[in-house]
This record gives sequence, structure tokens and C-alpha cells, in this order.
Amino acid sequence: MSTLLTGLKQHSIVVADTGDFAAMRKYQPRDATTNPSLLLKAATMPEYAAVVDRVVSEARQGAATPAAALSAAMDRLAVAFGLEILKIVPNRVSTEVDARLSFDTRASVEKALGLIALYEAAGIPRERVLIKLASTWEGIEAARHLRQYGIRCNLTLLFSFAQAVACAEAGVQLISPFVGRILDWYKKSTGVASYAPAEDPGVQSVTRIFTYYKKYGYATEVMGASFRNRDQILELAGCDLLTISPQLLEDLDSNTGTVPKRLDAGAASAATLERVVMDERTFRWMHNEDAMATEKLSEGIRLFAVDAIKLEKFLLTRLAS
Repeated sequence: MSTLLTGLKQHSIVVADTGDFAAMRKYQPRDATTNPSLLLKAATMPEYAAVVDRVVSEARQGAATPAAALSAAMDRLAVAFGLEILKIVPNRVSTEVDARLSFDTRASVEKALGLIALYEAAGIPRERVLIKLASTWEGIEAARHLRQYGIRCNLTLLFSFAQAVACAEAGVQLISPFVGRILDWYKKSTGVASYAPAEDPGVQSVTRIFTYYKKYGYATEVMGASFRNRDQILELAGCDLLTISPQLLEDLDSNTGTVPKRLDAGAASAATLERVVMDERTFRWMHNEDAMATEKLSEGIRLFAVDAIKLEKFLLTRLAS
């Protein structure tokens, strides 16, 4: 009997949610994704000191001011880890735009273009990179603009159906609904200690989005993210992609069993989901009406910003030494 991880890979593309190269080599995902929290953790690990040293040296060169050197170091570090990841995974890496730009479409576009330029200077075509943006209205509009440059985006911190519909209509390449964080909110707000896998609010949210996309023929890929346990993952077998932490990859790889396909694009046509016509006013109202999504999006942006600031402080120390 095969492992659960092997069975899962028959139905969904498995993505490594980590900055740890060793974990990627072990579990052989097709894609990988990072965020400021993962970059911060990786940058402070001794085994990646040489990567950080190189980035700091490059950032110092040609920087007119300390602020410019720091900005260059942040971008170069994200791309440096992305380049290392692309030596391991055969397909794509997601590289995130600073969360502090989440409400600035123009600045997000400019930052994305700069990151892509660094990748292309290193010989990586833009088809192998997904730019990660927070799923604010401004982030979704940035993704719409970036399509004009052939740049594909991964819209992260996605919690509401409104966000998902807006992303699909903007032609976003991929979305990352946060299963575990949705569950966290419901457990806290309702006092319910646990949910059966099929009744898990995070699982239900991704299932609804996946079904809606397939029913109406949207090309946007759905990548379940932020898992808290193995059951959440297995309940979404069949989702386009699933991004999984090393701990849960180990769990799946250490256990055997059959993995039935839970999400089926072919069955979506029979679903009774009414099509939504999305514009900015509809988006803001629908998202506002979802208390969980409103709170978790704001919280997620703040937390990613905190880690970005910590990473800046770490790099400032290195730049000054």
C-alpha cells in the first residue's frame, strides 16, 4: 500500500510551504512557496549564511543610500532563495511582494516588476515565477495589471468568496485560500473545539471556491494553504494544488492508506451556485459582510509586515557589519 503523500499526488499537485531546501529535496514537490515568515527563518539558519552574505554584498554595490541598500537586500534575498528553490523544484516558485504595499496597486506593480527583473537577470524566465500579493482589492488590481507583462500572480491571504471571485475575474493565475486560519477563527468565535473534516469551515470554503471556478470555467488555479492537520489536506484531495508544511508532509509520507478524490472538476457543472458579477463596490461590501475574512485578512497583512520588519532589522545589522 502506498503512502498518503503518494496517493495525494495522484489527485493534486503538492507544493512545499517552506524555505527549507532539505525538506524540498526530501518530498520532491512540483512547486514551492515562501513568505516573509519563512524567509526570516531561513535567513537566520547557519546553513544559508553564504546566501545571505552574497545578497548583502550585492546590495551594497551601487546603492546610493542606506535605505536603497536595504530595499535591494530585501528584494535580492527573496530572489536568492527563490533561485535556490528553483534548482530543486521543476516548476514554479512564489515570491512575495512586501505586505506593507497591500493597499497600493502602483507600488505593488513596481515591486513585482523589480523582482521579475532580478529573476530574469539570473536566467529564470518569468513563467517559472509567481508573484505573491495579498488579496486586497488593490492587490487583485495589481495582478490584473501584471498580466499585461506576462507576469503571473499568486493571490494569498484569501479568506472570502468575494476575494476568490474577484481574483478569477481579474485573470489571476492562482489563489491560496488559508484553510487553517479560517478554522482557527471559527473555533475561537464559536467555542467548538473540533470539526469533522467535511464540516471544517476552511475545507468548505475551498470546496465552494473550487466548485464555482470549475462550474463557470475560470482558469484560475486553487491552491489550498495553511493547513492545521492531515485530515484537512486529505479532504481536499483533487484540489488543483495543495501547499503543505514539512511537518505535515512528513506525516503524510509516514502513513499508508488510500486517498479518495474529494474534489472533482467534472462534477462541478451540477452544482447550484449562482454566478456573481463583481466590481469594486460589490467586492468591498461582500468582503465586509464576512467578519472572519475581514479580520483574518487584516491580521495576516499585519503579521507578514511584522516579519518583514524583523527581516529588515536582520539585514540592517548585516549591512552595517
